Amino acid sequence: MRRHLIALAALSATAVALTGCGTTEPAAKDSGKGAAKSITLTDATGAKVKLDGPAKKVVGTEWNVVESLVSLGVDPVGVADVKGYKAWDTAAPLKGAPKDIGTRGEPSMDTIASLSPDLIVATTDLPAAAVKQLRKIAPVLEVRSAKASDQIGQMKTNLDLIARATGTTARATEVNKAFDAKLAEGKKKLAAAGHAGDSIAFADGYVASNQVSIRPYTSGSLIGAVNERLGLKNAWKLKGDPAYGLASTDVEGLSAVGHARFAYIGNESEGTDPFKKDLAKNAAWKSLPFVKKGDVHQLPDGIWMFGGPRSMQAYVDAVVTALTK
Repeated sequence: MRRHLIALAALSATAVALTGCGTTEPAAKDSGKGAAKSITLTDATGAKVKLDGPAKKVVGTEWNVVESLVSLGVDPVGVADVKGYKAWDTAAPLKGAPKDIGTRGEPSMDTIASLSPDLIVATTDLPAAAVKQLRKIAPVLEVRSAKASDQIGQMKTNLDLIARATGTTARATEVNKAFDAKLAEGKKKLAAAGHAGDSIAFADGYVASNQVSIRPYTSGSLIGAVNERLGLKNAWKLKGDPAYGLASTDVEGLSAVGHARFAYIGNESEGTDPFKKDLAKNAAWKSLPFVKKGDVHQLPDGIWMFGGPRSMQAYVDAVVTALTK
């Protein structure tokens, strides 16, 4: 399953110490009027990225950066795993027919080169060897994949850096404001319904060798951070990895969350739902308080748990609706 292979690999990734920042020489204008002026940015690895002007033909090697581009009004010419993106990230739909450049972990260098991009946007999860090859094709802007100590801040930093590279800083401000407004709205709705301070355990699960593995989204995850901003309490006591804030447990480990409410996101493209199907007859699962109460909430498909502001707005709508219905 593509989602789990990529995300599990990310658990062992070393956190990048440098935070992306950028400067322009001089600053590029969103209006596009007049001659384009050169831009110099410092990406998440500390590398200097120089552009002749705002990038127009852009390739995205990871779904979160593709979402950022689309949210900023920049239609990427190349996207990693187009089919997967369309299934997992519906908050920022692709327009037109971008070229599929291969998998997120192993993009096709030949395909990307054939697109003659102005800029390639990648994350720090992409192997250094692949980035080195990409730099021979076009300037590469790397954003930090995730940061458990400040997921929302990192999400906004990534959007802002990509905006500076594409001359869309005004649009980035609008996107971030819309996200903040959605958080405030969701928190207000939960409080009005008497759910302020509710404990919630968000997870996903998958089946390997006929065994169901559970992946808790701790307070260090992006979903966990959004839940806390909504006034909810994270029921997981496990420590997540330093990048994504994800942990690992089994069905028996779910007993540790007690009477918390349980939510998850699956996707029909995966072909199975371990919580509905594989655990349906599992005694440990059926004995859990939230299962007995019917307090298990499957949120809609197409919300990318590692996405940007648009995905997180969709998540807020989904979880608020689930908890207040």
